[in-house]
Amino acid sequence: MDKKNLLSNFYIAVEAVMANQVRSLLTALGIIFGVAAVIAMLAIGNGAQKEILEQIELVGVNNIIVQPVVEQTEQSLGEAEEEEKAKFSPGLKLLDVESIGNGIPGIKKISPEILLETYIIKNGIRRSSKLVGVEPAYFEVANFQLNDGKMFSEMQLKKGAPVCIIGKGIQTKFFPQENPIGKQIKVGTQWLEVVGVLKERYISDKAISNLGIRDYNMDVYTPIQTVLIRYVNRDLVTGSGLKKNFGRGGMIFFGRGRGISIGGGNGDDDEGPSNYHQIDRLVVQVDQSQKLSSTAEVLSRMLERRHFGVVDFEITIPELLLKQQQRTQNIFNIVLAAIAAISLLVGGIGIMNIMLASVMERIKEIGLRLSIGAKKIDIITQFLFEAVLISVTGGIVGVILGIALAYGVSSIADFPTEISFTSIVISFGVAATVGLVFGITPAKRAASQDPITSLRHE
Repeated sequence: MDKKNLLSNFYIAVEAVMANQVRSLLTALGIIFGVAAVIAMLAIGNGAQKEILEQIELVGVNNIIVQPVVEQTEQSLGEAEEEEKAKFSPGLKLLDVESIGNGIPGIKKISPEILLETYIIKNGIRRSSKLVGVEPAYFEVANFQLNDGKMFSEMQLKKGAPVCIIGKGIQTKFFPQENPIGKQIKVGTQWLEVVGVLKERYISDKAISNLGIRDYNMDVYTPIQTVLIRYVNRDLVTGSGLKKNFGRGGMIFFGRGRGISIGGGNGDDDEGPSNYHQIDRLVVQVDQSQKLSSTAEVLSRMLERRHFGVVDFEITIPELLLKQQQRTQNIFNIVLAAIAAISLLVGGIGIMNIMLASVMERIKEIGLRLSIGAKKIDIITQFLFEAVLISVTGGIVGVILGIALAYGVSSIADFPTEISFTSIVISFGVAATVGLVFGITPAKRAASQDPITSLRHE
């Protein structure tokens, strides 16, 4: 077939489609919704995958998180004092960190943290915040990067100097029009010098609730020795005082700059046991992913032994939980893609059915074309063009609708979506292929009509 005949058949197909716009639209609906479903569902799936990867980045790679808990006990009134002594635990402390580093192989970094609820005051503005006592490994384990300034020096770390690194949100709130490096900011009862500012980290509400993390952009970071020297050191609580606190008495321990009352009361123990742990969080990073579970088990046994059989800590492996969530999301994406593919298949069957009906309606037209010299290949080409035109047009409309749906879900439902160019190309290509494949049968049926019989058809 020459180019002229090909163009002629294309124009005839366009005229036929335009002459029956309503029927063409109804024929294309299956393709439209199928393509829109593919794009929207893949965008939702990609958005969920991206969020999971961001969550993995937030909690770090190959990390084991140890968090202290205040032991909840239950005992009968007649139990012996010796049993009470056996259940005493010194809590999670820096000595545990040292033992873990020296006693467990395959550990890459260890990052202890002390977290204090406090407030920030500057230029007449007071805002609640969190002061986090850390070591340099914290910023590497948590994938934090400096936006400005520098990290703590060895001297500042060793002496507990009054210095801090602030989150981007703190800079925006308290230093909107000035460089905070070298400036003083009052955190709780102490004035700290700002030596660095961290890059901003986007954290979704879902990540905050799922992972139990906080908005790092509004935190103040200081050397862990600074917290222990200038704020509070819970390790100063003695074992006898701790046991009294779990009984009737109260106690007060002092860090430099303030005193903190723990427990106390009248012996009713209404508020329950107090926090006797020196550190509030411990992140252990292993060098290989396959060692995560075994290292966590060894870590648990070591801490239990060091805490005299008291399990006053909990160990979690966020990456394994998130990877399980990622596997679940992959299955969900496959199901979504399968549903969308079925929609395209149904759309293709719809095209074939309508085109077969169109052949029956246009038998006279087909007979007339054959009688004046058109070849069977011309008839086949015409009907194939019609099917492909309908499917391609439906594909274009479906792409627009799918993108609109993805943005709609993102804005209305506050769910992350990410539209990929690959999904658009694949869905559009499948739409055109569906039109071609399912248009072959009606085209062949039209070309097989006998011209004389077709002209007599009423």
